[in-house]
Amino acid sequence: MLLDTASLYFRAYFGVPDSVRAPDGTPVNAVRGLLDFIARLVQDHRPDALVACMDADWRPQWRVDLIPSYKAHRVAEEHPDGADAEEIPDTLSPQVPVIEDVLDALGIARVGVPDYEADDVIGTFTARATGPVDIVTGDRDLYQLVDDARGVRVLYPIKGVGTLQSTDEAVLREKYGVPGARYADLALLRGDPSDGLPGVPGIGEKTAARLIGAFGDLAGIMAAVDDPHARLTPSQRKRLSEAKPYLAVAPRVVQVAADVPLPEVDTALPAAPRDAAALDALAERWGLGGSLTRLLAALAR
Repeated sequence: MLLDTASLYFRAYFGVPDSVRAPDGTPVNAVRGLLDFIARLVQDHRPDALVACMDADWRPQWRVDLIPSYKAHRVAEEHPDGADAEEIPDTLSPQVPVIEDVLDALGIARVGVPDYEADDVIGTFTARATGPVDIVTGDRDLYQLVDDARGVRVLYPIKGVGTLQSTDEAVLREKYGVPGARYADLALLRGDPSDGLPGVPGIGEKTAARLIGAFGDLAGIMAAVDDPHARLTPSQRKRLSEAKPYLAVAPRVVQVAADVPLPEVDTALPAAPRDAAALDALAERWGLGGSLTRLLAALAR
């Protein structure tokens, strides 16, 4: 089980009232909400291994170099000599180090790699997996990893993590008209304002799906653009031709990496905390209460 951790703690932050606070009054709604999420996931799915995948770089420069608008609208502060700061609610930012400390004390593997997003870490773990993989995320970008043949599915939270959409090839075909392997092509053709991806003007989701169905993939579509006998409408041919510079670089931006240099890490689900003393101190300092108790109980089963 691979957690898109930022996606989940953002959902926890907005789903749990900020009246949930530590003894000193500091909000811990994201911390406690994430712990409850993980407890429910462990309880319901009993994974053998669990990795909390992190954004070591939420907006890698190599993606920005290819498409400058990539996530540009989320930049809160630009740093010419380093990574730009992401716009995060004031009361969420201080909770992220607490989440990291709690996961480390529990012994839940936590992996982030410089110059890569959590999606890329998830993509690489998935590529290396020798058995089924459950990816837990509220980000549809990871639908591109869905693969029935390899047992890879996305568990997409509909309401908390108590109601999850188990996303397999059938769900993708029904909702989007494409299999997992072609979802990235669909996404880059239609664009994604939430990620600053412009897409091809005039090519929406349904048209993109029809083009993929007719020509197989992006390479097949672009071959059709250059083939005067291919069955494209004049407007489609014109729009796709004009978008060639974008379409030449977009696949590298949209596709998650599968070759991230992952560190050696024990991904086994811990039955007991790695550092009980540190965990006790964190529980007292931050008032983790029933959320931590529930997670410990789920891990011990």
